[in-house]
Amino acid sequence: MPRLWSQDDTSGGNAVVRDTARWESALRAAPGVIRADLRPGRRDPLPRHRHLGRLAHGHIVLFCVLMGIWDQNHYESVMQPATGAVSLLVVLQSAAPVLALSRPAAALWVSTAALTLTAALTSAVFGGAWPWSVPAIALHTLVLLLLSLRVRPTAAAAAFGISVLTGIGAAFPHPVPGPVTLLQGALAFAVATVIGCSLRAARVSRTRLVEQEELTAEERARRALLEERGRIARELHDVVAHHMSVISIQAQVAPHLVADPSPELRENLAGIRQNAVDALTELRRVLGVLRGDGADEHGTDGRAAGARHAPQPTLERLGDLLANVRAAGLDVTAESRGEPRPLSPGTELSAYRIVQEALSNAMRHAPGARATVRTHYHRDGLTVRITNTAPARPAGTGPRTEPGHGLLGMRERTAMLGGELAAGPVPGGGWEVTATLPAPLDPKDGS
Repeated sequence: MPRLWSQDDTSGGNAVVRDTARWESALRAAPGVIRADLRPGRRDPLPRHRHLGRLAHGHIVLFCVLMGIWDQNHYESVMQPATGAVSLLVVLQSAAPVLALSRPAAALWVSTAALTLTAALTSAVFGGAWPWSVPAIALHTLVLLLLSLRVRPTAAAAAFGISVLTGIGAAFPHPVPGPVTLLQGALAFAVATVIGCSLRAARVSRTRLVEQEELTAEERARRALLEERGRIARELHDVVAHHMSVISIQAQVAPHLVADPSPELRENLAGIRQNAVDALTELRRVLGVLRGDGADEHGTDGRAAGARHAPQPTLERLGDLLANVRAAGLDVTAESRGEPRPLSPGTELSAYRIVQEALSNAMRHAPGARATVRTHYHRDGLTVRITNTAPARPAGTGPRTEPGHGLLGMRERTAMLGGELAAGPVPGGGWEVTATLPAPLDPKDGS
């Protein structure tokens, strides 16, 4: 059976359906948009310019004064003198753009009413020469521009339509030569509306772009935080697994260390061992989720798998780390204070990783600098301080990773242990990282 349509035809038809639905939705929402944006009581102040401040506001006021004087002189010359009602309408027409600085919708209705009433009062004098005067067209054009900058395009188009319809109604009884001025005014109104809508669309796009960039930065920081926490959890898995394995072995051996153990003791120790084994199983499952990044668990070249299952480093391997850093070109020295003593595996691992991250940052951001690693064992724990001097040459311009990743990991490790971390520049252009990790001295170990 031949195919009646292709997949491309179907996708094109779906696009047409979506566009049609979008237009129908916009048409249904148009009355509500017009009512909301053209409500006379709606207040929407024109913001200050970033560089010029309120200079633009002052220019608008000056323009209104000049147009008002021109309009008044115009009617004075042809009506000799102008009536008080016409003068009042000229004042209202001139004040409308000033009102539009804070209430653009109200200014539209004031300006439109002034245009309509002025045309009605002066039609007998001019004999239908025009429905609007040139200064009135200029003032109403400014009102439409200020309105289009602050309302949605649907409402701006409605305001343009209202303005043109009032002009047609004023010029209809006198068709010649009123339409000439009417077309000039309609053209000016259309240009002002299009320019205002375009500027508003550009401003909205910039605002949304800034908001999206902020959301992207927050998401990037959140992702970096989760990655660091996942990496820390993977490393601490080995530490916890070691303790659980020891518990399981001790529970298995304990009955053999007691002569004639009671059934209750055997049962309790068996339960302890089983709980430890179950905990190890759950830890392996959690670790599998944390390592679920699509990589081959067995390693593709043997090195990845070996690194993944290698013992977690401690401060005993700090000398090897410093030797590797020196081989990479960083001049680093080590100092130690206090009597070294065994710390918990988590504390030793965190201290090692903090030193590793700090030295990596020094090599990346301060090439040619000298670094010093100081470790201080005290009664309350361990303090690690890594300091580097100012870089001897500018850092490379190659691709860089996301900023703050190393510091984020150091802060997470320190906070996990309940310690404190301070990082920042030092006099002379260098940088210092100080981490205090709590590990109170056991009283039975002495001072």
